[in-house]
Amino acid sequence: MIIKNGLVFGADGTFTRQNLYVDEAHKIAAMPTPGDSAIVDAEGLYVLPGLVDVHIHGAVGHDFCDGNSKGLQETAAYLKSQGITSFCPTSMTLPVEELNEIFRSVLDMPKEAAYASVAGIHMEGPFISPAKKGAQKESYIVNPDIARFHELNEACQGMIRLVTIAPELPGSMEFIEALHDEVAISLGHSVADYETALNAFQAGASHATHLFNAMPPLHHRNPGIIGAAFDSPNAFVEIICDGIHLAPSVIRMVFQLFGDDRVILVSDAMRAMGMEDGTYELGGQDVFKKGNRATLKDGTLAGSATNLFDCLRHAVSFGIPLESAVKAATANPARSIRAERIGSLSPGKEADILLVDRELKLVRVI
Repeated sequence: MIIKNGLVFGADGTFTRQNLYVDEAHKIAAMPTPGDSAIVDAEGLYVLPGLVDVHIHGAVGHDFCDGNSKGLQETAAYLKSQGITSFCPTSMTLPVEELNEIFRSVLDMPKEAAYASVAGIHMEGPFISPAKKGAQKESYIVNPDIARFHELNEACQGMIRLVTIAPELPGSMEFIEALHDEVAISLGHSVADYETALNAFQAGASHATHLFNAMPPLHHRNPGIIGAAFDSPNAFVEIICDGIHLAPSVIRMVFQLFGDDRVILVSDAMRAMGMEDGTYELGGQDVFKKGNRATLKDGTLAGSATNLFDCLRHAVSFGIPLESAVKAATANPARSIRAERIGSLSPGKEADILLVDRELKLVRVI
């Protein structure tokens, strides 16, 4: 396939008017395949890598923690239709026995063009702080446990790519030191102070889960996880850019503070995404969706109801340059979970391609 005349988003983070080639193995190619007659005219369109969502619980009435492979497939089909071509189904805090069965469900996910591909599992809990549990169920929270992690990772044949922990909990530092080469470790759902968080990043943590949410605020005398992430050049930071979790000013601030090489846009979406307003469930608790807002009965935000493509569009509408927003929804999340085959349109990568018009409307997913 030859995609002609489009503005192609390159690995250098800029747009260039050029042809893009796809070979017979559905990989990005440096040169056209001899005799290739499949031509797509992208005149007037942006050509982007498929988006990568490393923090998403569910969509269209399904949740990863249902442990239902058919529901996971329907979620993946919806995501692909919205321009998200790779994702990390994200778990909630549940008993290990239940998580074992849930994690195995990814093994039944067909590798077909109709679906977004599973890039790995994001294990958000049960190694979190009760004080910052958010929409997670406190009775299932436990301290970080290396043996439990290995049990769960074996159940899904090594598919866990990201795990969120609270670094102040007993056993956290040992967990980070032992496992940071095996899995990306994120700090979140935590009350950690600056020193504890900085020690965790220095021990090998490399990620912060939904920055500002479910953690202490940035305080001028105790900057906490946010300040520690800023002082840790290898740390990525997630932000939920749905216009609800963070004010537009904070979105702009995060990009200025961390630079667009370290920011990751995530949806943190739950099963109400793509559904009508009403009552849904997350982690065993009722969630009420109204518009794009999803909350528990007490008003606590319970994930989002906005997909990642719309988060990207929100970021641009808030004043983030398109190039920075695209990087934060493609290359950065792929790098953060060490997924080398996705995230850019460089030769050899998977040919996950979006055609998008100048108003940032999705025209086609390839």
